[in-house]
Amino acid sequence: MAARLLPLLLLGWVRPGACSDPLDGGWLPGTVPEEPRCTVERADASLTYSLFLQRFAFSRPVILGGVTDNSAFRALCSREKLLAAFGPFPVRLSTANTYSYRKVDVPFQEYVEHLLKPQDPARLGSDTLYFFGDNNFTEWGPLFQHYVPPPFRIPGTSPAYSFGIAGSGSGVPFHWHGPGFSEVIFGRKVRTEPEGKDLGRRERNKPLTGVPGHREAPLGLSPRGWRGTGRGCAPGVFQRWFLYPPDKTPHFHPNETTLAWLQHTYPTLPPAQRPLECTLRPGEVLYFPDRWWHATLNLDTSVFISTFLG
Repeated sequence: MAARLLPLLLLGWVRPGACSDPLDGGWLPGTVPEEPRCTVERADASLTYSLFLQRFAFSRPVILGGVTDNSAFRALCSREKLLAAFGPFPVRLSTANTYSYRKVDVPFQEYVEHLLKPQDPARLGSDTLYFFGDNNFTEWGPLFQHYVPPPFRIPGTSPAYSFGIAGSGSGVPFHWHGPGFSEVIFGRKVRTEPEGKDLGRRERNKPLTGVPGHREAPLGLSPRGWRGTGRGCAPGVFQRWFLYPPDKTPHFHPNETTLAWLQHTYPTLPPAQRPLECTLRPGEVLYFPDRWWHATLNLDTSVFISTFLG
């Protein structure tokens, strides 16, 4: 019992929202280049719940910018603070391949100090251990209480968190499951200004209704897209995503890493066969619908969290 109270006591010493940590949170930066091309639609904090359901929830992914403020959660996710709070606790690692059948339990400190390394391009995903999900919510609950999830839900579903940390160049190859959101916490410092689509003032100013407990601010797509890097301490580039709709199975090997797929398969794809893709930055949240194929690539050592809707 005393051991399980340790994270809560240590996290209690942290001043929520403080921005005294380095922008990378003390996590090792990577050398994987950013691809500025983005083919996933973006929306800002004016997107209404009704418009989210109509345009995205059941049909296509969207990147949401500025819909939450997770600076307090980010302040708790630096390398130093996570090691202090959770170092001795075991974490369950999965293989970084499509099926992720093999599980290995190691102390969190051992994972961070000895296993959290840049991806070896020659190493198979089935031989690479990856920390994502299988979280012990009794031990990690004090941290997750500080996370502000995206404001949207799919009717009839409940949210479940999956938290992870992975090395530069790592990622999970193509797979699919139910709908959900994914957010990056720390990453490389960079600024970009993607353009969005204008749905018109009438659509943007519709009130948010039908979501108990959610703010009633008017929402919609920004006329110029979301131009910032999110509220909080850590602007940057962090995680690259590749997505295909359910009826378009990608060409990939389930034990090949995303990095190997990007190096060997992606360049051979005709434009019409390429996936939707984008680089996700801290402060942004990606929504992916049910059964959409997706693969991820961490540009730096990554701290990230997903909200699965099941």
